[in-house]
Amino acid sequence: METDEFFTTDEKGLLFKLYRKLLQLSGETLLKGDCKKLKTHLVNTIKNNHIQRDTFGLNPVIKDMQTAVIVVEEIGMKRASIFGLMLHDSVRCGICTTEEVERNYGEDVAGIIRGLIRVNELYSKSPIIESENFRNFLLSFAEDMRVILIMIADRVNIMRQIKHCENDNARRQVANEAAYLYAPLAHKLGLYKLKSELEDLSLKYSEKERYYHIKEKLNETKASRDKYIAAFIAPIQKKLEEAGLKFHLKGRTKSIHSIYQKMKKQKCPFESVYDLFAIRVILDSAQEKEKLECWQAYSIVTDMYQPNPKRLRDWLSVPKSNGYESLHITVMGPEGKWVEVQIRTERMDEIAERGLAAHWRYKGIKGETGIDEWLTSVREALENSDNGLEAMDRFKLDLYEDEVFVFTPKGDLFKLGKGSTVLDFAFHIHTKLGCKCIGARVNNKNVQLKHILQSGDQVEIMTSNTQTPKQDWLNIVTTSKARTKIRQALKEMAARQHAFAKETLERKFKNRKMEYDEATMMRLIKRLGFKVVTDFYQAIADEVLDVNEFLDKYLEQQRRDNDVHDEIIYRSAEGYNLQQGMPEEIQTKEDVLVIDQNLKGLDFKLARCCSPIYGDDVFGFVSVTGGIKIHRSDCPNASDLHSRFGYRIVKARWAGKSQGTQYPITLRVVGHDDIGIVTNITSIIAKETGITLRSIGIDSNDGLFSGTLTIMVGDTGRLEALLKKLRTIKGVKQVSRN
Repeated sequence: METDEFFTTDEKGLLFKLYRKLLQLSGETLLKGDCKKLKTHLVNTIKNNHIQRDTFGLNPVIKDMQTAVIVVEEIGMKRASIFGLMLHDSVRCGICTTEEVERNYGEDVAGIIRGLIRVNELYSKSPIIESENFRNFLLSFAEDMRVILIMIADRVNIMRQIKHCENDNARRQVANEAAYLYAPLAHKLGLYKLKSELEDLSLKYSEKERYYHIKEKLNETKASRDKYIAAFIAPIQKKLEEAGLKFHLKGRTKSIHSIYQKMKKQKCPFESVYDLFAIRVILDSAQEKEKLECWQAYSIVTDMYQPNPKRLRDWLSVPKSNGYESLHITVMGPEGKWVEVQIRTERMDEIAERGLAAHWRYKGIKGETGIDEWLTSVREALENSDNGLEAMDRFKLDLYEDEVFVFTPKGDLFKLGKGSTVLDFAFHIHTKLGCKCIGARVNNKNVQLKHILQSGDQVEIMTSNTQTPKQDWLNIVTTSKARTKIRQALKEMAARQHAFAKETLERKFKNRKMEYDEATMMRLIKRLGFKVVTDFYQAIADEVLDVNEFLDKYLEQQRRDNDVHDEIIYRSAEGYNLQQGMPEEIQTKEDVLVIDQNLKGLDFKLARCCSPIYGDDVFGFVSVTGGIKIHRSDCPNASDLHSRFGYRIVKARWAGKSQGTQYPITLRVVGHDDIGIVTNITSIIAKETGITLRSIGIDSNDGLFSGTLTIMVGDTGRLEALLKKLRTIKGVKQVSRN
């Protein structure tokens, strides 16, 4: 290879060493001619200076080969991953195309390269990667699992190589990415060794003093720790051998990062972290005896050392949803020190160590719904495969098929349901933004509100201060969050419009010096065809109904109501008619009516809709003109007045004795059309002291009659007495007060 100008002397030696190691690790999976084609390609690329050293001065060929060794040796991937790694820079720089790679090396290699290039493009869009959303998006965006594994291996390799780099800012950025993104990804996939290395190196580069402080402390205590572990293990080993169990023991010191996290969480110095290490009892058991022998070992350990029952973790009886199986117990060892003991079989340990169980939620790490099922399917696919990790080469990630991830112009990442529109995204960010949204720029192209977003889109919402929510927006959005916010915004907007319309109407009433009567208003609104009052106010707000025209109709309605009230129809089975002069509407101060806070002597009027009399339970209603109208508590309009105009309701009650004033009320009588029944009714009324019959109207049909009687009565006591007597008349079926 004519590469003297590109490789240093040390790099040339390392290059051939790595080349031989890769051949040794993956030689059986390579195809005929693979090595020659790759070597020729790389030599030509280097000759033409197409590939440059990176920010840290690392040789890209050496770096990719080192990463390939990690991919093969520590993760278990083979040919396609190696060639994808070695060729992706060439494709990215335009030296060759994925179509050429596919022809020369196969579809698998081209697919991995496409995934690596897509992920690099994703990085350029999002400068902010410290989020669970970004990790999940990365998983969905890469499509092929091998891309994620290669990225983790590449980051481990970079972290190993930059320890002498002088660019401290760049190294710190790489370290932060390792901590926030790659270590959690490695943990999710069960790559615990790589995960611990990433965390430790990240701590080393980002918080150097703390890292070396803990490292020095570990080195200082290593001899005593090893001695303690040996003393702890010895009696356990003897008892396990006596029980006839086949096993071996491991002592594992916690990672520097893990110790640092404990120190932060417990707010204690290094010396106070009690579980610096864990003992692992690994049994060589037949699969049908695994649980039995694990519990037998547990019994031996806890008989010898006092267990902490709160620290028992039983993943034998009920394995974790991702397949992890083990028994964890913390016991009190010699010198009063707590020691964690993990008990599992060779099979369980192999799965956990190789990362196939991926107990990513261990110690509080949580993830999205569905990760468990996905990891379980990975585990099952690998365990049921004859070729172990080769199965992963064929495994495609489809976990997030129902979700899309989109970016803001600043690089913030948001997750939405599949099929979400621009309007969904606007409301997802903020209600005010959604209400003012008029469209968006997606990937620098103007689109409408109903445009459906795809994963990776960069979305800039466009707004206008004149924009307001529309009813048809409910047909555009797909998320329940946006739909709820739109309904709420429409409701609030309608309430403001109704309040404005009502205020306009009341002002017009005052300007024309018209009296506002609620009952008249309700009758007119109904007559105009409005089913609910809100529709009426909406019509005024939309200027569909002219306020002045409505007021003219209101006056006409008032005249009509007065005419109907004064006109009496006389029809009787006996030809019996009676009409006397009706009194004017009562307006008085003389009867003792206490209004609001014990106020007396106020001007009030008795409402015509319910005709209250002395003794009724009543309340006052402050009209638009400022006067007070008195309604019965059981008035047909009472419920509506209370719910809509509660602020205009005042308390009222009768006090003292009736002053002799008579009030008009209407009675309704229903009965058989017998001869003389009307005479009997009028006769009883005539005999009652303090009661005067003013009018009577009878309607007879098919042997039945219904009549309305208007009488003048002084109080509820006299009225009740009359009602009792009328109900005793033969043929009368019902007597009620309107």
